[in-house]
Amino acid sequence: MRVLFASAEAFPLVKTGGLGDVSGALPRALRELGIDVRLILPAYRQALSALADKSVVAQIPSRNGTIHLIGGRMPGRGLPVWLVDAPALYDRPGTPYRDEAGCEWPDNAQRFATFCHMAAHLARGELVSGWQADVVHANDWHAGLLPPLLAKQPGYRPATVFTIHNLAYQGLFPPSVLPSIGVSGDLFTPDGIEFHGKVSFLKAGIRFSDRITTVSPSYAREILTPDYGCGLDGLLRARANDLSGILNGVDYDVWNPSHDEYLAANFTADDLSGKRACKLALQRELGLTVDPDRPLIAWLSRITDQKMADVVYHALHMILERDVQLALLGEGDPVLEAKLQDSAQHYRGRLAVRIGYEEPLAHRLQAGADLLLHPSRFEPCGLTPLYAMRYGTLPIVRHVGGLSDTIVDATEWTIRGGSATGFAFREPTTSAMLGCLDRAIAFHARPTRWHRMQRRAMSRHFDWSESARRYFAIYRKIAPNAAVVHFERDPPPLAQRHGSVHVTDHQHVQHGRVSVGGGEQGETSATIRMRAARQSR
Repeated sequence: MRVLFASAEAFPLVKTGGLGDVSGALPRALRELGIDVRLILPAYRQALSALADKSVVAQIPSRNGTIHLIGGRMPGRGLPVWLVDAPALYDRPGTPYRDEAGCEWPDNAQRFATFCHMAAHLARGELVSGWQADVVHANDWHAGLLPPLLAKQPGYRPATVFTIHNLAYQGLFPPSVLPSIGVSGDLFTPDGIEFHGKVSFLKAGIRFSDRITTVSPSYAREILTPDYGCGLDGLLRARANDLSGILNGVDYDVWNPSHDEYLAANFTADDLSGKRACKLALQRELGLTVDPDRPLIAWLSRITDQKMADVVYHALHMILERDVQLALLGEGDPVLEAKLQDSAQHYRGRLAVRIGYEEPLAHRLQAGADLLLHPSRFEPCGLTPLYAMRYGTLPIVRHVGGLSDTIVDATEWTIRGGSATGFAFREPTTSAMLGCLDRAIAFHARPTRWHRMQRRAMSRHFDWSESARRYFAIYRKIAPNAAVVHFERDPPPLAQRHGSVHVTDHQHVQHGRVSVGGGEQGETSATIRMRAARQSR
C-alpha cells in the first residue's frame, strides 16, 4: 500500500507545534507496518536546508517561475520526503505561516493551494513515474484542498483521510481568492467549501474526504457539540460515522530523558538524580534563583486564548506569591507577550520568559521542571503533558479533550490505587486553576509520595505503534484493493524521474511536459546547493 502523507510541517525539517511532531513520527511508525509512506510538504528555507540526499525529481515550468519537486530523506531517519519548491511562495524568513513580525502571510491561500495541487498530481501518478498513492492522508487546513481536488478531477482517484489537529484553525479566506487557488466557483456553496461567506480550507477537507480523524477520542466526541465544534459541528455530526478519534503518540527516540542530548544530565525512573542536576542547570540558564527545593513550574505553550494565557497572566502574581518559580517558553498574542516580558523584569529570579520556540530549551524545561502548567479551554490532544510525564514533570491540566484521555488526576482514590499521573481541574477559571496548583504544591512537599507519582508518570507509554495500527485499519477499509508493495525500509536517494504536468499562473496543473534532465537538471541541482550554502552562513 502506498500512502502520501501531506502536512505543512514535520520535525526535524520544520516545526511550530504538535503537527510537526506528529508528521515526523507517524509516517515512520506506518512504515514499520509495511506501508510505503511518503511525506510531502512545502520547501520552506529551513526544510530545504535540512533535507538529506536532495535531488530534483521534476521541474514544472510556470510563467511565474519554475516549481521544483525535490526528493530526499528525513535527516537521520531515512523517511522519503518530497518538497514542493516554489521559491516565490516558500523561500521566506519567519515561520511557515507568519512573517518575522508575527503577521500571517497575505498569500497563505495561494501558498497552500499550490502545495495541494502539486500533492494531488503527485498522488495521481502524474509527477513521479511508477509511483501513485492508494491513500492520501491530508493534515489540518493547510492540506484541506487536497480531498476536493482529488474528488472533483477526472481520472484516477486515491482514497482520502483528513486529520483535524485543531478545529479552531480553519484556513478562512475571502471568496476573491477562488481564481488564484485553482478551485471552481461551483464549490463555493454551503454544501461545498463556503463557510459564512468565506472559503474554508478546513471545511473542504472535512466535506470531501472519505474518512475523518482527529487526535484523541474525547476531542472527537467534543467537536460534535456546539461548544467545541467551532461552527462545523453540524457538518461533523452529519459525517459522524466517518469520524474517528485516534490518540497521538510520542516519539520516544526524541523525547526520552535517558538519552536526551540536550540535557545537563540524563536520568531514568529508577535513578532520578540526573533530574536534580537538570533543575539546577535550568535555573542558572534562565537567571532564576538556584534552589533545588523550590517548586519550578514550566509553561510551554502558545500564548493564546485556547491555552488560557489570559487567565495565567492575570493570576501571575497569585502564582508567584506561592513561593514557586515559573519559566515560560512560547509565543502568540503580541500584547500578552510584551506584558509577560515586563513581568519577568519585575519578578527577577522567580519568573523567566522566553518568547519563541527553541527545541533544545523545550527539552531542558521538561527535564528541569517539577511541574508543567498546561491549562486549556479546549485541547485536541496535548502532546506537551505527555512529554512532561516521560521526564517526571507532573502536569497540571484542565480535564478536557485529549488531556482527559491521558492524565489521571491525583485524587484520594487514584493515589491509593496507584494510577495518578498529574493534577486536573474542571472549569476554565482562575480559582479552579489555582486550587489545582495548590494541590500540586502540597503534594510536592511530600517527597516519598511525589517520587512515587513521578515514576508512575514516567512509566506511562504512549508510543505510536497502536495508533499507527488504527490508521492502517482505516487505510485498508477505504482502499481495500491496494496491493502489497515491497519496498526497502531505507531505500537509496530518489532517482530523477519524469512526469507530465504544467503549472499556469494560477497554479492550475494541466497536462504538458515536465522539464527534467540535461542542463536544466544540473542547473537546478546547483540552485539547491547555492541556496543551502546561503542558509548555512
